[in-house]
Amino acid sequence: MMPDAADRIRTAVRRLAACRTRGELGEAIAEELKRYALFDLQVIGGGMKKEVDPLPEPYRSRARPYFEEQLFGAYHRAMKAYRSGEFRQMDGAITDRERFERFVALVPDGCLRNQGETEFGLGGPLNTFFYYLVTGYAMFVEDGPGHPVGTPFPGGFTVERRGGKYLCPIRDKEEDVPFSICNVCPAEQMEGV
Repeated sequence: MMPDAADRIRTAVRRLAACRTRGELGEAIAEELKRYALFDLQVIGGGMKKEVDPLPEPYRSRARPYFEEQLFGAYHRAMKAYRSGEFRQMDGAITDRERFERFVALVPDGCLRNQGETEFGLGGPLNTFFYYLVTGYAMFVEDGPGHPVGTPFPGGFTVERRGGKYLCPIRDKEEDVPFSICNVCPAEQMEGV
């Protein structure tokens, strides 16, 4: 890993941690996201494909669009909001400050620790940082779940929205994974799963 990757991640995380409003956070995330070149996005997409391709059918075909949405849908929404000036109008506080602080605390190690422990198959620390940026955007700027509504998981269950709540079939099952976004996701564990 190049030392500048570690510096870039740590500097960006300090900036994210200092944000108080959803608009400030959205802008800070988007400014980091715009540093990724088209080639970087292609590498990330290739890494995601490499992770999804070995999954068994029909799960692979059902899950792939949701994983693409998780990474690139959130990326495009963040960039669109940034370019339109939408973040300047978002002056509400980050909804759950304690959960957000736990999120920013896990990101550096999630990107920089032993690659076998933290790598999502996206091609290195900066590409793993991309994953945290887009999921952080979904969870703390949009107040949604880390995995998009409808994301299927083995066993036939999906992330759901019921009323004003998000429910996830694996939320509490990921507590053993220290760098998992599930540990800071606003979704609640789906009962009976």
